[in-house]
Amino acid sequence: MRPKIYLFGDSITEESFSDGGWGSSLANHFSRTADVVLRGYSGYNTRWALMVMEKVFPPPPQSSGGDAPPVAVTVFFGANDASLPDRCSGFQHVPPDEYKQNLLSIVAFLKKQWPSTCIILITPPPIDEAARLLHPYVDNPSGLPERTNEAAGIYAKQCLAAAAECGLPSINLWEKMQQFPGWEKAYLRDGLHLTCNGNKFVFEEVVKRLKEEGISLENLPADLPLISEIDTDNPLKSFDN
Repeated sequence: MRPKIYLFGDSITEESFSDGGWGSSLANHFSRTADVVLRGYSGYNTRWALMVMEKVFPPPPQSSGGDAPPVAVTVFFGANDASLPDRCSGFQHVPPDEYKQNLLSIVAFLKKQWPSTCIILITPPPIDEAARLLHPYVDNPSGLPERTNEAAGIYAKQCLAAAAECGLPSINLWEKMQQFPGWEKAYLRDGLHLTCNGNKFVFEEVVKRLKEEGISLENLPADLPLISEIDTDNPLKSFDN
């Protein structure tokens, strides 16, 4: 049975299976070696994610052996937690300290269920505040951006701190994306969600981090023999090996 890679997060994860999305690119990348499974929930923060963990990742029935544990899970939350409490998306806000604790609790849940699984924490991306004013998700009578890049950076640091505390790999999207001139329009289509280039950036960073953790095309066997490996005179022999 092919190993699984779960993608767990908010809308940036939910949208990742769209055309050119980072999740669909991962599925294509591992097309013969692993199943990439989407678990993205638009608008969710870590508080809500923690409430639904058992629904998203139910334990296997005790009467059966269940599936093998996934080889990896990406945990990609924070963009909604970082909504400012006194702005139009304040209902999504989670204080930074609680955000970090929620991440630790999410990791503890996953590790209890799958001790050997590689868990990668991904920080929220940077925010283009001018674009957020042009693309509000709800009525915004204040005329002020509901998210700021400064706030996103605070949550990025908390995400990295949680990863370090657990000894887990992480990807600092907030910092890495801003190293590219013109990142605001190159990587973000509405000041938060990803463009095609932004999805490509995330895909490459995730593949790089997975490879550093020993999860790559070189280390995962192909599912069933490649055509070049099939004995055309006795194909059944090839499939039995």
